[in-house]
Amino acid sequence: MPRYALMISALLALAPVASAQEARGPQDHRAVLHRPDDPFWSQKAPDVFRAHFTTTKGSFVIEAHREWSPHGVDRFYNLVRSGYYDDSRFTRVVPDWIVQFGIAGDPKVARVWYTRTFLDDSVRQSNVRSFVAFAMTGPNKRTTQLFINKGDNSRQDSQGFSPIGRVVEGMAVVDSIYDGYGENSGGGVRRGLQGPLVEGGNAYVDANYPKLDRLVKARIE
Repeated sequence: MPRYALMISALLALAPVASAQEARGPQDHRAVLHRPDDPFWSQKAPDVFRAHFTTTKGSFVIEAHREWSPHGVDRFYNLVRSGYYDDSRFTRVVPDWIVQFGIAGDPKVARVWYTRTFLDDSVRQSNVRSFVAFAMTGPNKRTTQLFINKGDNSRQDSQGFSPIGRVVEGMAVVDSIYDGYGENSGGGVRRGLQGPLVEGGNAYVDANYPKLDRLVKARIE
């Protein structure tokens, strides 16, 4: 067989593999959601990056800055690229205060991560409108839940809430996320009242709070 024919044959043999990789995409890492000790989770985030969130009300973009909150941004980066936030719910939306999300829709995944804490960071930015920070129950107790400040919540700076980034596109979408349930649907994290959301996942949330908006997909841009 001529040399060029052999080259073409080799390329054709590789094509299905390449296509499969492209179909999966660079962020198809959902299997690691069940392995919190996997080296995947130690990946350092870029200094600055953007995460695009698709929701039932439209899209918004969070721009994260690692220098603002290194531990927090690393956790956020790896959660997004793993697909952790995909098909979940905005469970705590309080008018003129915050939009909170971050409990996995799959109970098996939620149980793994609900108590998977990481270290605090100094507060280098303020919790004012459009800035994003991890929720927590106390020192070094951040896990996966994030909140977006809908107004000036700078009073929370002294409580140790360290912003990891800010919404740079689509804040109007954030404002439009359904807030009719207030604290009832997803509050009480410090009082241990989120158990049903963790154990029941999307099925529990959708049955009891059907008007809550959905986080369809999150991706690193």
